[in-house]
Amino acid sequence: MNVQTFFATLWQDYLAIAPQASAIRQLFLQTDVEVINDHVAFRTFAECPLDLTALQPVVLGMGYKVQEDYQFIEKKVRARSYIHPDPKVPKIFLSELERHKLSNKAQAILARYCAQIEMTLLTPAIFWSGRHWDMPSLQDYQTLLAESEYAAWLVTIGLRVNHFTVSINHLTSSQDIRALLQRVEDAGFTINSSGGRVKGSPECLLEQGSTMAERMEVTFAGGEKHSVPTCFYEFAKRYPDANGVLYQGFVSANADKIFESTAAM
Repeated sequence: MNVQTFFATLWQDYLAIAPQASAIRQLFLQTDVEVINDHVAFRTFAECPLDLTALQPVVLGMGYKVQEDYQFIEKKVRARSYIHPDPKVPKIFLSELERHKLSNKAQAILARYCAQIEMTLLTPAIFWSGRHWDMPSLQDYQTLLAESEYAAWLVTIGLRVNHFTVSINHLTSSQDIRALLQRVEDAGFTINSSGGRVKGSPECLLEQGSTMAERMEVTFAGGEKHSVPTCFYEFAKRYPDANGVLYQGFVSANADKIFESTAAM
């Protein structure tokens, strides 16, 4: 599968549970010829057949190169970013929950679901495959949510894109991230204010902001219906380094707060 087909299919799967992204993209297309995606992100569990190590060959098989590793100690998450030689192809950010760092109770819950994952030949379609385990019970979801929003989100949503990201650098109407966030908010969408509306600064070469995740009613294993967060839309503004080269990496402190776009409000 080539990267163009991959992202076209991924975008459609994303819109199925985050229709706000389509509306926001159309908002920008009123003033801009095109909307370029800076990166996409995925969440998974460590130490399972779908962990970062297992998924990496799929990403590399689409022409990507490993970019950098990241650690989020408080969230018990590690991540790795990948970059494509074509600058218009979005970067990929893969993260995994380090299950062994959670409480014994949370580990036991996740072990039951991860044990259901079957070993299989992985293809790019794995990134819109959803859950590889049974729908959790509401009790399991709430127990995990009290300890790790990441775990609760993942056990419910499964392996699907967590967010797409608008490249502000490619917009022609305005490259002011604060004005952009205000424009999105004025259109009726909630902005993630954790750590401030804008995460990062020109000094760290990256500014980011995002909406709060869409919400969707799901039916848990016991038949209970409950609204859970799905996916969000992010916006990134990159700055040139001392050599005049546009920064292409990620900033852990920024990403830590972007993770909270899927917080269960």
